[in-house]
Amino acid sequence: MAYAYDLSDRPLPLAARLDAELRHAHPRTVLETAVETFGDKLALVSSFGAESAVLLHLVSKVKPDMPVLFLDTGMLFGQTLDYRKQLAQRFGLTDVRDLRPAYQDLATEDPGAKLWQTDTDACCHIRKVLPLDRALTEFDAWITGRKRFHGGARLSLPVVEDAEGQVKFNPLANWAKADLDAYAAEYDLPAHPLVAQGFPSIGCWPCTQPVEEGGDVRAGRWVGQDKTECGIHIARAPGAAPNVGGGI
Repeated sequence: MAYAYDLSDRPLPLAARLDAELRHAHPRTVLETAVETFGDKLALVSSFGAESAVLLHLVSKVKPDMPVLFLDTGMLFGQTLDYRKQLAQRFGLTDVRDLRPAYQDLATEDPGAKLWQTDTDACCHIRKVLPLDRALTEFDAWITGRKRFHGGARLSLPVVEDAEGQVKFNPLANWAKADLDAYAAEYDLPAHPLVAQGFPSIGCWPCTQPVEEGGDVRAGRWVGQDKTECGIHIARAPGAAPNVGGGI
């Protein structure tokens, strides 16, 4: 499938122009524009986590054969792995790709699978950042499920942004939790099984805890640390190693 954009236009002018055009658009419109613009050079990155079903369902209605990049760190909850299979089958997603850490990275940096106990940034780097960086080399744009209501640095999240030479779409940036819940109810989307057990945000099992009712949606991630994200959305200086030590 051809994609209709001028490479000389990238990255910032195109991202800025698309953001101005789509900043108040419905998520499906954002996805449709992304597909029209980038075609097969576009991928969705999904954790198949607590809020993932909405965006995955939207993508299935726009382009069910879109590559969906799933970071299987080797430390995910079994319920997440089951949920990934369930949603892919139910929504008819035909190109879900399981990205795993490289054997050499694990053998060198985390042979005992205990790095998370001493350096969560480094653990995320080899299990998430590096596998995603490698997979994204074949794409010119990608889609995330981030939303502003998650707080922190996400409060100013644009709908479309430049991401180090690629364009990143955040179709759900404007949606509140109530919008997600309403969409999930309308289409009877299955919830991640851990949500009912008090997990509003779900990552790897060593670094994810349940949250008291009414607590911040990401309060159970990396509890007791300044870290609030895994590192895949950190901007880095040109020529720098990809997100090394980058907890966000």
